[in-house]
Amino acid sequence: MRFIAILNSDGGTLRTMDLGGFCVTARGIFERHGHELDCRIVAGSDVGTALRKAAQEEGVHAVLAGGGDGTISTAAGISFETGRPLAVLPAGTMNLFARALKVPLELTEALERIADGGVNAVDIATANQRTFVHQFSVGIHARLVRIRENMTYGSRIGKMLASLRAIGAAALNPPQFEAELHTSNGIERRRVSGITISNNPLGDRQIHADGLHAGILGVYVAAPLSTTALLRLAIDVLLGSWRDSPMVSEEEVAEVTLHFPKRKHGAQAVIDGELINLDRSVVLKVHPGGLKVVLPKSSENA
Repeated sequence: MRFIAILNSDGGTLRTMDLGGFCVTARGIFERHGHELDCRIVAGSDVGTALRKAAQEEGVHAVLAGGGDGTISTAAGISFETGRPLAVLPAGTMNLFARALKVPLELTEALERIADGGVNAVDIATANQRTFVHQFSVGIHARLVRIRENMTYGSRIGKMLASLRAIGAAALNPPQFEAELHTSNGIERRRVSGITISNNPLGDRQIHADGLHAGILGVYVAAPLSTTALLRLAIDVLLGSWRDSPMVSEEEVAEVTLHFPKRKHGAQAVIDGELINLDRSVVLKVHPGGLKVVLPKSSENA
């Protein structure tokens, strides 16, 4: 197989690495497994363009994307559109999609396992036709991301500490808003502090899916939260016990429409970690087997 690797030089752990030397190592690993690897180091602002160009090149069998969750989400959207298989090199803070794919988080091991793997199909989801591989969120999560983006941090640990500070800031005045959830079961009208829709249900004691072959969305709704309740829920998330919280309800559906009858001007949502403007109505769907990926050998048939 011929792979093109697009490495985001501004993303996650890659920004502090000798990427030239890393590319030499990567090419050697892929050659040893009988593949060809064209390794391209790209600035963060040019990643989307480079990924699309790579996916459309003739004679390319798969694109390997290296970077944080934003880079990987962009790459997945392009792969979904073009049909070109995607390999994921996890170099971000959370690496949630890579975890769901069972890709090792140590980069050299990830290269070895990908080079020894094979192409399979996993689920991908859309929110008003915009793709996402992990989750779409409104409410408290969007506020946390917005607060964190106004903070300065230069490392993975710094980003995690900024997230903790953002939780503290958001807890001073947790959001509450009206929402309608339209599913095959009918219409549910609720006042909430947050809603998260995940591509496949989240696993036990974690915030990523165990696998991406169920063909359903996970719907998680946080009831109106006080400052104390939000801090308690944040601790439950960190400890992996959030499912035991009486403040969170969950449901599994193939499609859901969220409607916000009193949406405020400038309201935002988060899609795979990126802030976007929130539409008054959002149609979320799962596309079973819609994304071709190169899975590590041990999880090809997961």
